[in-house]
Amino acid sequence: MRRNTNTSPSEFINVKGIEYFNFEEDFMEDNVRCIPMVVRFKMDAAGVKLKLSEWSKFQPEERVKLALMPTNHSETIESYHQYLVTLIAKYTGNTATELDIDQQPAWANLNQIPEMLVEKSNEIELNLSLHQWESLTDIQRFALLKLCRPGHENKNFPKAVKEFGLLSN
Repeated sequence: MRRNTNTSPSEFINVKGIEYFNFEEDFMEDNVRCIPMVVRFKMDAAGVKLKLSEWSKFQPEERVKLALMPTNHSETIESYHQYLVTLIAKYTGNTATELDIDQQPAWANLNQIPEMLVEKSNEIELNLSLHQWESLTDIQRFALLKLCRPGHENKNFPKAVKEFGLLSN
């Protein structure tokens, strides 16, 4: 992702009820602001893949609604799934791409820091403790794992760990 300094702030800045991170303001691809972590988190829970080209067609209020909608129970996850599938069909005419739902995602394991994250943390000389891992929110843990995946442009990983209070410099 690259930063385009000619863009205005996202519609998620300062919206109450959305866990949106400052480093996400840098998420740009082809002059389109990328899907925020909170929406990606909820899409994983609902088992729907959303392409950036689809996301870019949604109205700002629909994108904010996707960030605000709850996904904490099977009923709310199903509502989220249906809303997202409907938006994709409405704007693209395509059927949504379904994903398998991970019943034991690595971000939810508070007893062990995923090895991929330990390795990435070591690259920036961060010795992440289990206590620090436990103290993060679900979406913060999810974001760190997304940012350290192989093949991902990792320039926002140090920004995220600093924003989350894990790195002091």
